[in-house]
Amino acid sequence: MRLRNWIAVVVSVLLLVAVGIVGVLVNRSALRAADTVHRADSRALAVNNATLAGQMQLLSAKELSEFAGSHSFGLGAGQAADRQALETYVRKSAVFPYGAALTAPDGTVLNATRLHPLPDPSDPGYGVMRAHLLAGKPGFSSLMSVYDGTGRKVAVEAVAVPIRVGGTVAAFLVGYYTLADTPLQAYTAKLRSDLHRTLVVDTTGAALFSSETTMIGLKADPAVIAAVKAHPSGSTFVEYRAGKVDMIAIVVTGDVLPGGWAYVRIQTMASFDGAVHSRSQTINVTLLAMLLIGAVGISILGYRTQVQRRRADEKFQALFQHAPDMVAVLDADGRVAFSSPSAASVLHFPAGSLQGSSVFELVHPDDRQRMVDAFARLLGERNGVLRLQTRILNSAGSATWFEFTASNQMHNPSLTGIVINARDVSENRAFQERLAHEAQHDALTGLPNRRRMQDALSSSLRQESVAVLFVDLDGFKPVNDAYGHEAGDELLRQVAERLSACVRSNDVLSRVGGDEFVVLMPGITDRSDADAMSERVRLCVERPFFVLGNEVAIGASVGVHLAGAADDPDQALRAADHAMYAVKHRGGGRTATVPEQRAPIHVGRHRADV
Repeated sequence: MRLRNWIAVVVSVLLLVAVGIVGVLVNRSALRAADTVHRADSRALAVNNATLAGQMQLLSAKELSEFAGSHSFGLGAGQAADRQALETYVRKSAVFPYGAALTAPDGTVLNATRLHPLPDPSDPGYGVMRAHLLAGKPGFSSLMSVYDGTGRKVAVEAVAVPIRVGGTVAAFLVGYYTLADTPLQAYTAKLRSDLHRTLVVDTTGAALFSSETTMIGLKADPAVIAAVKAHPSGSTFVEYRAGKVDMIAIVVTGDVLPGGWAYVRIQTMASFDGAVHSRSQTINVTLLAMLLIGAVGISILGYRTQVQRRRADEKFQALFQHAPDMVAVLDADGRVAFSSPSAASVLHFPAGSLQGSSVFELVHPDDRQRMVDAFARLLGERNGVLRLQTRILNSAGSATWFEFTASNQMHNPSLTGIVINARDVSENRAFQERLAHEAQHDALTGLPNRRRMQDALSSSLRQESVAVLFVDLDGFKPVNDAYGHEAGDELLRQVAERLSACVRSNDVLSRVGGDEFVVLMPGITDRSDADAMSERVRLCVERPFFVLGNEVAIGASVGVHLAGAADDPDQALRAADHAMYAVKHRGGGRTATVPEQRAPIHVGRHRADV
């Protein structure tokens, strides 16, 4: 009897050891899979945030470049007209309200605003900026500090673009802003969390922008700085210790951020690993305890295991039901085998109504075939992971952008399906689309800009003839000089509205310069039709305008060119430009009705061929 008992004990211990080993291995595999998905999601989110931050900085450089291209500077040292132009720009700019300066290519300051103290020309931060400029990129300085009139230390940054004269860089236009008052800092502050800290650091490791404003100007941890230098491009994880706390940072570098900057998100290793690692450690300890107390008996051990498993399931279900992301498991046909409660609530469907339905019925018709093809490819790839964005229809039929992460777990017996994790990214999509729109449209009038117009002209000329009308306003400068730049801007907006109402619905109207507009008329082959539109444009512009309480009258010189299909777009635009100048040399349109000028007004040289 004793032998049988010992055998039973030995067998029980061996069974428990086997179960313990299998449990540890399974738990380790699940933990690795969760870590892989978690790290991939964290990396993708960091790259996306870094890209958005980079785009916001490039927009600031674009505004500076547009000002540099729209103003003719004398570039003389201390020239009063240049200083006045800089101070006027700074007062109106939402990006560079701190100050601006003109410098020679060697860094010598030619002119600068006087509203706020500017960094000393010997500040090392300028060296980084000049290196970018010499590489043909917009220049972004590292962090610089100045003392204002009250003795307060202010953290600022400089952005610079070249000023070209005759194709040669003659000077640099530099804009300054305080880091704490920028749109990028406001965006970074929105990323604030109790679990992590977000930074954008310069090449020296100093924090330019931070989710915690008090961090601006402070150095990042040496381990983070070393990782930035060791990985000049891409994204990487850095694990280090801060005192007695284990930390982890995600570092994103490369072309997504200008100026050699890096995006950094820092948090404790405990908060990064989260409940998954905590539960994994608990299970491992429990399994080891089960091995040590194997002699107690299968019944007691089984009971304790069941209690712990039930508690773990209850905690997991509590977390799962309140998760903001949608989670679902699809079968091989794309039907919903399981979905989290949030999936129905986010899409406003009754609870449980998605069970058994085809996920492709929820996809926007324009994206449906793409999703079907991607699903088929994922089914053929064991352990494959797919990430994409698509539009999902809610119960009312409205479409919302979601980002999907799909993992092929058909071979996993506990799932036997495609695991889907989806989150709403409609705000990020809207922001990206707004950036794309601003890159192709004139900020003042809302019309397509030169780049957008050239794309439309090239596309049209591949298929049909196009009539190109180059419109230059006559008498605009006197209005601008007499009533100020605000009146000039308002006049340009009113001209844009009139021309928009004047052209046909399928014509393309764009603003390509200060007071220059281009009208593209696809499908026009008869010169008389183009001349008729030219006359309509001229008469439309000649009607009086009311600008800031003043009645002004201007004219328009319109050059017409008929471009045949397959013609060179640049030559077609140049021909219309020359035709406009021929009209202007013959007298052009009407001149502006403005107060008497002390000196005669001369029409400036057009810069389309520069």
